[in-house]
Amino acid sequence: MLAALLITNVYLWFNNKKSDDARIVYQNDNKSLQSQKTHLETQIDSLENQLEQANTGKAKLSKALIASNDSLKAKIKSLRVKLYNGKLTAEELAKAQEDVKQLRYFVTKYTADIDDLKKQNASLTSERDTLKTNLATVSEKASTLQKQNEDLNTKVTIASALKVGNINITPLKVRSSGKEVAKTRAAATKKIKIDFTVASNAVAEKRLHDVFVRVIDPTGNLITGTDSGNFQTDGQELQYTYKTAIDFKDDGSGYTIEWTNPNAFQKGVYTVLLYADGFTMGKTSFTLK
Repeated sequence: MLAALLITNVYLWFNNKKSDDARIVYQNDNKSLQSQKTHLETQIDSLENQLEQANTGKAKLSKALIASNDSLKAKIKSLRVKLYNGKLTAEELAKAQEDVKQLRYFVTKYTADIDDLKKQNASLTSERDTLKTNLATVSEKASTLQKQNEDLNTKVTIASALKVGNINITPLKVRSSGKEVAKTRAAATKKIKIDFTVASNAVAEKRLHDVFVRVIDPTGNLITGTDSGNFQTDGQELQYTYKTAIDFKDDGSGYTIEWTNPNAFQKGVYTVLLYADGFTMGKTSFTLK
């Protein structure tokens, strides 16, 4: 009886010990799996954060990079779902760890590609800004040159305008025979003769130049006739009394312009102005008694 009880106790002790050992092993396995899962979650968080950091900025991604980004996000999401379900076996956990290693490689490569793209964009931006600066400088120089050319053209235009050297007005009476005699009385005067020379000008073109004559009467009014018209001079539009042309050769030649008054001359001082090439040539006056 005692022997049977002793055998029973020994049997129970061995069975309890075996159960306790199995429980300890199971708990240790659970702790190991949980530790690995936590480590994987940390690595996945790190990968996700690395991916987000790579996508910051305004770099325009290519289709290939966009596809890589979407694929990596999908794989990370799939791993996270498996971990959250908490049903990974040791074998599945080992597979997940291997997937994380591969993901880290691809995320690192993706990050390097993004960095290269950002560097390329920065380089292109720098080149663009340099081109803009150079273009602005060229435009500024072109504007300056254009202004200088315009100023030079204006100076040349002014310099090339004909100017009177000497000028003399002779009032004339026209007799019935057609003979012309100089007179100073208004009642006898019918026309005037304008004798003048042109100052030497090497810049002026040697050709026919239009000459516009304005005759102002003693009351300050412009004398006009049927052959009067308008012309541009000194930046304004004026009306002329008479228009003709002279052949300028820059040889000191003298010129004569004759003008017949369509109206009767009156006593007083008359002013005669000559214009050519858009500028005033000269000015003089004469008096009739």
